[in-house]
Amino acid sequence: MSTICKSNKSRTLSALVLGDTLGVANTGPVIAGELEQRWLEMIASGKAYPAETLLPLFEQLEPVDTEFMLGTWKGGKFDGGTEPDPINWYGKRFNSTTDVEPLLVTDAEGKVQTFTKLGGAQMREITYNGVTSAALIYDTQPIMDYFRKVNDNVVIGLGDIKGKPTNFVFHLTRE
Repeated sequence: MSTICKSNKSRTLSALVLGDTLGVANTGPVIAGELEQRWLEMIASGKAYPAETLLPLFEQLEPVDTEFMLGTWKGGKFDGGTEPDPINWYGKRFNSTTDVEPLLVTDAEGKVQTFTKLGGAQMREITYNGVTSAALIYDTQPIMDYFRKVNDNVVIGLGDIKGKPTNFVFHLTRE
């Protein structure tokens, strides 16, 4: 790696660290490895992050196909634990492209079960902001979730609820 690349990489990382320390959103492009590390650090922190920080980073992630999403995923939100969770959300289960359990919850004993009040869902590859990636489409609700890849076991989802701003960002970790 050239001195210029090392210098630019250090500057980019320093800007990220400084921006986080000062609470300033970084909206510039991030190098792929640094992007993955940043997402993983934000998830691990459990802190709240505003959409202004998350959305530009989401746009830089790689797309995934529907086959990649198959399986059960444990979910989390970037709300710092401040938002009430009336359903005890656990995650999502992608059985096939036409059979998705979009909301898994935990019951009083901690057992994972399907939350059926909002119905099922299906997956398709849909273009959002110029990038075609796996998306979850609810069967009976005006809701879509777009997915992008952090790494082979972590994806970031962007919830799109008709009539509301598209700014609900969440994460899923493969089980």
